[in-house]
Amino acid sequence: MPRISEQDMAQTRQRIVDAASPRFRAEGIDGIGIAALMKDAGLTHGGFYNHFASKDALAVAVCEDAFAASLATLARTVDEADPDRPTLAETLADYLSPEHRDGPDGGCPSAALVSDAGRHGPAIQASYARGVAGYLAGFDAAQQLEATERGESLDPGEARRRSIALLSEIVGAIVLSRAIRLADPDLSDEILTVSRERHDR
Repeated sequence: MPRISEQDMAQTRQRIVDAASPRFRAEGIDGIGIAALMKDAGLTHGGFYNHFASKDALAVAVCEDAFAASLATLARTVDEADPDRPTLAETLADYLSPEHRDGPDGGCPSAALVSDAGRHGPAIQASYARGVAGYLAGFDAAQQLEATERGESLDPGEARRRSIALLSEIVGAIVLSRAIRLADPDLSDEILTVSRERHDR
């Protein structure tokens, strides 16, 4: 039997992460079993443990992968070499959109995995915490850049406080709007609209 190369192993591992990511974000870590995830990835159940020690280990990988993609989007707000660089307000408007609310399987893990992170062990919480720290750093950098562009000086401590309040608000807005979307769509939309308008400047 031919040996499986490290590249093949890495590609297969990523296939599992890619299959698990939308399911975990939409249904929760406990909402789907390993057999179903492996079927989604086009792999056999038994091969799972060649790549992950446990389902929680897969959840950590999903969290890290999802946050990396989300933070790359936020990083564009401070990429001065990007001629199409969005403002922080534009990035927030995308985050607080009905499309993001209605598509948790491809949405930001900060909202989609918040309850799971709280229910699971320290490894998942540590991965989630790194993602939160990344968001706060990104918001800090975006605020400082935009203050500089306005010819203003922003105290780092104040930027940090604003970043924490901002992340708390937008994640809360998405979580609340998703929680009532079917029962009270008007209120769900209103929550997003009010939060967007607060940052549309």
